[in-house]
Amino acid sequence: MTTDRRPGRPLWNRPLWNRSLWNRSPSNRSPWSLRRRLVLAVVALLAAASIVIGATSVILLRATLVDRLDEQLRAATLRSQGPGAPDDGPPRLPGPNADIPRELVTVGTVTAIVLADTYYAGAFYDDEGSPRPLDADQQEIIAGLLDDGRPQSATLGGLGDYRFVSVEGPSDVVRVIGLPLSPVNSIVGQLLVAVGIVTLLGVALAGVAGTVVVRRSLRPLDRVAATAGRVAELQLDRGEVALAERVADVDADPRTEVGQVGAAINRMLGHVASALSARQESERKVRQFVADASHELRTPLASIRGYSELTRRTGHDLPADVVHSIGRVESEAVRMTSLVEDLLLLARLDEGRDLESEPVDLSRLLIDAVSDAHAAGPHHEWSLDLPEEPMVILGDRLRLHQVVANVLTNARVHTPAGTTVAVVLRGAAGEAGADVAARGDLAAGVDVAARGDLAVGGDLAVLTIADTGPGIPSELQPHLFERFARGDSSRSRVAGSTGLGLAIVQAVVAGHGGAVTVRSGPGETVFTVLLPVAGPRSPA
Repeated sequence: MTTDRRPGRPLWNRPLWNRSLWNRSPSNRSPWSLRRRLVLAVVALLAAASIVIGATSVILLRATLVDRLDEQLRAATLRSQGPGAPDDGPPRLPGPNADIPRELVTVGTVTAIVLADTYYAGAFYDDEGSPRPLDADQQEIIAGLLDDGRPQSATLGGLGDYRFVSVEGPSDVVRVIGLPLSPVNSIVGQLLVAVGIVTLLGVALAGVAGTVVVRRSLRPLDRVAATAGRVAELQLDRGEVALAERVADVDADPRTEVGQVGAAINRMLGHVASALSARQESERKVRQFVADASHELRTPLASIRGYSELTRRTGHDLPADVVHSIGRVESEAVRMTSLVEDLLLLARLDEGRDLESEPVDLSRLLIDAVSDAHAAGPHHEWSLDLPEEPMVILGDRLRLHQVVANVLTNARVHTPAGTTVAVVLRGAAGEAGADVAARGDLAAGVDVAARGDLAVGGDLAVLTIADTGPGIPSELQPHLFERFARGDSSRSRVAGSTGLGLAIVQAVVAGHGGAVTVRSGPGETVFTVLLPVAGPRSPA
């Protein structure tokens, strides 16, 4: 048995069609717009109505014309009712001297006499009114007509369609008279052509007019959709939001369907604006509380550190446990001071403050930062790759140094000794930087660039910091830049962490109009920072 290429699949069991084409889900099909569906519905209804009206008109006209032809047949039959042949003689033949006067015979008329169900004589009157004999097939058709007096239709070969009436006379003589249906068919055909042309023109005009009417009718819906689109483009996830977009009153009239949608959207936007205002107020209070608490905690923490250091440095002999306790108090005060400073910095950055705009030589900044990191982690391998020319951008020197220092500290603290940490600085045009992100060089991609946070209009400074450590767990990477996010035990932690370092990195970079992303896997972790040369953006 012949089989196809798949084993165990006989040829006769092959599908006769491509099932994927027939079983496509509706989501794979190209959706039709409401405008197109409405126009097609109007055109289809008009076409159906035109076809029904045209067909009904043609049927009624044909029936009327056939009835009129039947009346002509009956009149011709009455005219032919004359004194028949004597009972003992044959009937007279049709013709000029027969039962039907010649002046009463129309062109195309067929007259015949059937005697005892057998064709006896007949003639077809041509265009000149002269009788011509019928052939054998035509005679057979006429002989088979009923003699009940009811009109009936038949086709006489090359003569075409006819309407016949047969009347029984004396001595089993049946007189048959037929009139052609060609005039009726011609009129009906002309009407069909006219109806078809009018229907096509009407459908075409209806399509054009329907498109215009539907488009004008759906303009309010387009305006409502435009309003929703503008709202969707707003930055509603952070910062102070003024949700002033609303559907116009003319498109929010509840007496219309589109107006009901517009009114519902306005109500929804009102609720969203209230929720955003409440969220903004809550965030403002939290930021204010954090800023105030951080500010107030700086003085007592400084006092604790000062008194601890003073006590430790006095010449008095103190027990060893007391010296140890004072040292622990001092170290924890230092750590708490660092936490308070970080919280205060984040609060200021959230408010769009505490960022300067001055020329910053990134090359010199990286040299200093990597030197500090090398001194703090001598057991790591540090490398620095800089462009030949110094790269100067507008930004906050202190905060940018903190960004680099935090990322380097993160690489040093969370990787074992012997890990290589490579720092690379390159320049790229704005669009080229976006292309780099699209190629995946920026880990998960610069999502903020897609949202418009990344200033891609000018040149960019692309800074990458890569290490060969064990990597960051995949479940932690989406939350890495959140506040108080910490790595798990898979990255060996040598020192404690507040979980604010990378949050500060993200806040400072975002304040400069840039973006920071991470790509991590076993044996490789790459932080990439994009900074626009134009410097920090203006506070919203």
